[in-house]
Amino acid sequence: MRKQIRIRGTVQGVGFRPFVRNLARKLGVAGFVRNTEAGVEIEAEGGETGVFLERLRTECPPLARIAEIDVSDLPPAGETSFEIRPSARPVGDFALVPPDIATCDDCLRDFTDPANRRYLYPFTNCTNCGPRYTIIQDVPYDRAATTMAGFRMCAACEAEYRDCGDRRFHAQPNACAECGPRISAALAEVRGWLGEGQIVAIKGLGGYHLACDASSDGAVRLLRERKRRGNKPFALMVGTLEDAAAICFVDDEAARELTGPRRPIVLLRRRPMAVISPVVSPCVAPGVPDLGVMLPSTPLHHLLFADGQFRALVMTSGNLSEEPIVSREEELSRLRQLADRFVTHNRPIRTAVDDSVVRLFRGRPVVLRRSRGFAPAPIDLGRPLPALAAAGGELKNTFCLTTGHYGILSQHIGDLENYETLVFFRETLDHMQRFFRVKPCAVAHDLHPGYLSTRAAFEMNLPAIGVQHHHAHAASCMAEHRLEGKAIGVAFDGTGYGTDGAIWGGEILVCDYAGFERRFHLRYIPLAGGDTAVREPWRAALAYLGDAGLGPADAPALADVDERRMRVVSTMIGRRFQTVDTSSCGRLFDAVSALLGVCLESRYEAEAAMELEAIAGDDSTAFGFELCGEEIDLRETIRALIAGLGRGDGVASLAARFHHTLAGAIVAACNQVRHTDGLHRVCLSGGSFQNMRLLEATVAGLEGAAFEVYWQSQVPPNDGGLSLGQAVIACARVEG
Repeated sequence: MRKQIRIRGTVQGVGFRPFVRNLARKLGVAGFVRNTEAGVEIEAEGGETGVFLERLRTECPPLARIAEIDVSDLPPAGETSFEIRPSARPVGDFALVPPDIATCDDCLRDFTDPANRRYLYPFTNCTNCGPRYTIIQDVPYDRAATTMAGFRMCAACEAEYRDCGDRRFHAQPNACAECGPRISAALAEVRGWLGEGQIVAIKGLGGYHLACDASSDGAVRLLRERKRRGNKPFALMVGTLEDAAAICFVDDEAARELTGPRRPIVLLRRRPMAVISPVVSPCVAPGVPDLGVMLPSTPLHHLLFADGQFRALVMTSGNLSEEPIVSREEELSRLRQLADRFVTHNRPIRTAVDDSVVRLFRGRPVVLRRSRGFAPAPIDLGRPLPALAAAGGELKNTFCLTTGHYGILSQHIGDLENYETLVFFRETLDHMQRFFRVKPCAVAHDLHPGYLSTRAAFEMNLPAIGVQHHHAHAASCMAEHRLEGKAIGVAFDGTGYGTDGAIWGGEILVCDYAGFERRFHLRYIPLAGGDTAVREPWRAALAYLGDAGLGPADAPALADVDERRMRVVSTMIGRRFQTVDTSSCGRLFDAVSALLGVCLESRYEAEAAMELEAIAGDDSTAFGFELCGEEIDLRETIRALIAGLGRGDGVASLAARFHHTLAGAIVAACNQVRHTDGLHRVCLSGGSFQNMRLLEATVAGLEGAAFEVYWQSQVPPNDGGLSLGQAVIACARVEG
């Protein structure tokens, strides 16, 4: 019997057809393979067809992702050979090209082998690695539709490209030193600049990095000052896994993530500074115990470490804070005041893509920034959906397109707080709509009327569907896990526009994709000064003190705040003048951080919460709290923290107890929802669940109470995952 095999997923541009051909010939199977609009179609008969089917699933190329295989019977055709046939028709709606992938081991051997013709060539790649999304201009995916179109392959590269048995068969970026892109400076010269303490802008896969010697206090301070970075930690690039293990604690799961094809920045607990200070300056990540570490993702980056001069380099996005990453030579003026030297090359970047960031939880990565290596790989939602767009939020913006079974998230766009980032949003949205052949029937947006993403959504001249921020968070987690029906959504974060006009952020919902009911929320406190309060956590501390019947004199740490300013803010809170009510979990963390003297003023987003998590000890006891109506009332917790400080309890113990108290309050609220609604599935989302202490305590508590607990892994729990939730909610409204 002949088999017709239809495969859906990321199976184009990844060496899948030559893999199928070679496997079929090895097993004596006859027939053909070809691309279709939906993926790949195979017809196979004779030989070891059963083994062939099994090995299709288990041995596919490293960049391929099989979402679905459909097998049906056909009459035998009597063929005796197996071939690759032309596409059935032009590739269209479902051409799922993989993201940019780090240099594979085979290519690493090529460009480090003096006998190889690609020795020291910084743009070595093959079908299994190299640039994809960043160079594609249109589909179908072939060289003429990429930024490699201007590089004509030499005879040797052309022969590889045409040879079905070669791993560079139809590798669209295929090139060598004779015919391919070239770098603007010798690598030895670049290493010299870095060794002199200079800041070097280096063009990579998806944009420019700003690099400097991580061991140099002066270079790191200078970069921090020029970039207006405050105390926000810098990411590091190290040459080898061994170098990563020398400065951080690296277990098996972290090693797999560091060395995998996506090569994200991985947040790892650093070894004591006394041990690592010869390699990493204390100025790299002041105030936090973790370091963001990545391994080289391109041959050029590998070559920076080739002579052993550096163990670690600061490698941060080439931009001013809050602007999109620079990726084009005509934009280099934005970096002139940041970098001393520039290393560029002549392979154009079509789409700027920043580095991805992950954190490990229970042996699995939690993606905090989904970009290089991840985007635009689709999220398979398990069922066909209407084609629409979702504009995301303001901070950590991504947008989402739905087509077929997929939700396709953009790369990390950034904070939509300036014109440059808005332009980047519009350009990328237009490109992805063309690239994936998506014609949206509607656009989803956040309810906040002042967000630039909301404005951009209205500019699309489509039916606009407003989606509440925390409903979108919960739905994003549900969609990642393909949950249908109702669930308990726990959405804890810093800011989200509520349906009552307040600023929400500590929400427990009963929801499905069609709608939600708010069952519990953190008790409202009056926040004075709007966005200023985010930068000055002591303002939230004053509000929580007042709500608990206490005052500034009860919190010794607030003695460091200017007394006049504190009186003004206390008056604003008391008179409810220029205040807004908020249930924000982010502001709760700010308040506790300030009350414990950890952080009174934040120089970057979530600094107060990050430092509170960092200093928390091992105490797992909890303070008291109440559930009153819809409120999670933590006034008793605030009074207990102040009393603990008065007794001389350690700040580390009090911080740990606060984390466990909040987790316990979440579990108690979910138990009440289960009692009234019979629901046992809980979805955790929102930026507060980037805090691994809170996440672990909450998951453990819910599991101990026999809940099914879901948290986000593929999609960020922060606002970078918001657009996926908006998309599935809007789809439900369009369908229903």
